[in-house]
Amino acid sequence: MIETLKLEKIFGYKQALKSTTLNIEAGEVVALAGPNGAGKSTLLRILATLSRPTRGRAAVNGIEIPQGAMEARASIGYVGHQTLLYDELTIAENLRYYARLYALEKLVPKYEGTDARILEVAKQVGIEKRMDDAVRTLSRGYQQRVSLARALLHRPKVYLYDEPWTGLDQSSSHVLTGIFEQARQEGAAVLFSSHEFERSLAAADRALIMRSGRIIYDGLRQEWRDAAGFAQRYTEELTRATENTKNKT
Repeated sequence: MIETLKLEKIFGYKQALKSTTLNIEAGEVVALAGPNGAGKSTLLRILATLSRPTRGRAAVNGIEIPQGAMEARASIGYVGHQTLLYDELTIAENLRYYARLYALEKLVPKYEGTDARILEVAKQVGIEKRMDDAVRTLSRGYQQRVSLARALLHRPKVYLYDEPWTGLDQSSSHVLTGIFEQARQEGAAVLFSSHEFERSLAAADRALIMRSGRIIYDGLRQEWRDAAGFAQRYTEELTRATENTKNKT
């Protein structure tokens, strides 16, 4: 569902991704961890077709990107640091706008209809009672919920979420947990970045650690069990990578 092979991205004199190779299968929920500047957002943006790789290969839902970017976007639900919402429009207006962009009327069954699908995702993320509120009047947490609804509208096969817990309080974590569990059951692939191990790793089957543009660790849940176990593994892997870099120089 998500594949990269020796993927690289260079910005001027900075190499943000270095020979990054990964494979995420249908039904997998994968967490992506790493310090700031590790390349997590760059990787997610390339997979979301928002940035072009400098070298290497990437494919989403079997579609090569960036060559097939337009086709691939129909399979992708992306949530990034920016909500991609229109502040002056209401929640309902934003979701109807994106429904048209996704050509949702062609994707949902006739008996369901576009408005019914919009209401369904609104209920899923808990915003159905505020559909007539302008986005600019919402808290950051509520805006994040609307962004999640936007990304769910077209029933994507691939979920790409960059720090999706941003703005969500502890009691709202069940929203994302529910989204990831549904994605798993429907055979979608999920890749998300997060610094919040306690909340995010409970939803993950597998975790990756990035440092300086490289994936330095790829492990299944049984290797770290819980957030505390992963935090220890995270520190160990970063320390080992730092020492290896020093030894090479």
